Amino acid sequence: MDEQDARFIQAMESTRVVRQPRQGLATFGSTSVRYYLVTEPSYRSLDVPTDGREESVVREGVVRAERPQVVTPFYLLRNEGFGDNAERYLHLQRLAQEVGQDHPGLMYRYKNEGGETSVVSGGVDEVTRKIIERLDKEDKALEAVITGSDDLWDLSLMKFIYEFTSRSVRTNATEMQANGLLRTDGGVPMDARVRIERMLEEARNGQRDPREAHREIERWDLFHEYQDRFFNLFR
Repeated sequence: MDEQDARFIQAMESTRVVRQPRQGLATFGSTSVRYYLVTEPSYRSLDVPTDGREESVVREGVVRAERPQVVTPFYLLRNEGFGDNAERYLHLQRLAQEVGQDHPGLMYRYKNEGGETSVVSGGVDEVTRKIIERLDKEDKALEAVITGSDDLWDLSLMKFIYEFTSRSVRTNATEMQANGLLRTDGGVPMDARVRIERMLEEARNGQRDPREAHREIERWDLFHEYQDRFFNLFR
């Protein structure tokens, strides 16, 4: 293990989600979670004079999660851009061999919108406690408080996202199953067909670029099935 790997592991192990969101990820819509990531300033390790004052860094931002999407190993192998990441490609190949290329699973996509970063008075525990008290008083359901590494704060955020997803996936899958969206037809999950139908309707109403619908149809290798409806968009 080299020095960088050791730093990454230490950053992940030191990360704590002190206040979890009180709601999980929505099954049939997008979810936005505001986070407060509190860390000890990295300059503390450099023996920079601080006159005995304790300070903390608070990073605020919003993680936006798209609606969970039902995919299969076939879909991912056909459409994911692997570049030089051969390991990820081989992992998906093994998954396809183990569970079948048409086995449905949930895929989550996130976007982090960073906000304000500030240095505040008080140690990490004190600052964290004050933020949590305020959020609890305001009864905020989709806000999280995290403590972690200052110079590798993005890894701390990734750990939070992973844990948040893990807590939500069972409920999301159960609700998808109850609505028949995990059922496959010709190797294509019903959720994918519902998504294609919605995209075609939005394209017909001028609410979506038809090229987006075309790309999704091609990703599932279904153009032979939807070509007439797609070409009707231009008539």
